Amino acid sequence: MKAIICNEFGPVENLAFAEVNDPDIGENDILIDVAAAGVNFPDALLVQGLYQMQPEFPFIPGSEVAGTVHKCGKNVTSFQQGDRVIGISQLGGFAEKVALPATQVMPIPEGVTEQAAAGLITAHATAHHALKQRAALQAGETLLVTGAAGGTGLAAVQIGKRMGAKVIAVCSTTEKLKLAEKYGADITINYVKQDLKETLKELTQGKGIDVVYDCVGGEAFAACARVMAWKGRLLTVGFASGEIPKLAANLALVKGFSLVGVFWGQFIQREPDVFRQNMHELFSWASAGDITVHIEQRYPLSEAATALNRLINREARGKLILDTIAS
Repeated sequence: MKAIICNEFGPVENLAFAEVNDPDIGENDILIDVAAAGVNFPDALLVQGLYQMQPEFPFIPGSEVAGTVHKCGKNVTSFQQGDRVIGISQLGGFAEKVALPATQVMPIPEGVTEQAAAGLITAHATAHHALKQRAALQAGETLLVTGAAGGTGLAAVQIGKRMGAKVIAVCSTTEKLKLAEKYGADITINYVKQDLKETLKELTQGKGIDVVYDCVGGEAFAACARVMAWKGRLLTVGFASGEIPKLAANLALVKGFSLVGVFWGQFIQREPDVFRQNMHELFSWASAGDITVHIEQRYPLSEAATALNRLINREARGKLILDTIAS
């Protein structure tokens, strides 16, 4: 099979597109013919050696896939050859085939394409977990999303709206704000042209923001920390700006808000049953048309570096997908 190989940490251009052996499967595993693989910011960090996990070389990056079952281990009875499935893996997704434990595989419901299913796993599942379990977002509350046109930001806009929140989208360009508005944002703020802290104070009439979904960090985080509502929840999801912010603890004290970390990768390992319940709800919303995976572009597997660079440069709008069928 063909796959993307990382032989050493470095620029994404150093990734190799090569022929490798098909993965072996154990008695409790499933071998999946990958139709689509989602591309995520952590993938870009991983191959540069900038992520929490640092695998041994060589390795195949990629953590979310969708396709069909090629073969099942002898102990697997819940799936059969030809079933359409999604799979969650720490590694191995940027390939034509991937072997995963059956516990990390779920069926794709009718009406959802493989490309949409692959895009639904990480970005939407992260936003869903963050807003449901970590923030306990309530209908009628105000939700602010930074980086609201990116994969997980756009997911948070949609899911927040589905949960009944008033959604404020924060982006750097008019084009990005229009996309967030298309997917449900009630209010949009261009933080390049507007002072974010002062604009939010004015919009909320001094009450502040109930929940912030921050995947940017840097100055945006600092501004949000100063406009939190009483008992607000400031979710730290990622640092797309490249700057890991520091929180002045006195702000949390006087405003009575909480800083809440969101680490989806640990959540799915520590609470797999809750994760499966979340995915069932997400798929039901997707099937009903309540949420949509905005796929900006599909790339052949061989162009994984191009897709990753678009994430690094913060150029992506919604999800980027590697299409192994076109590789």
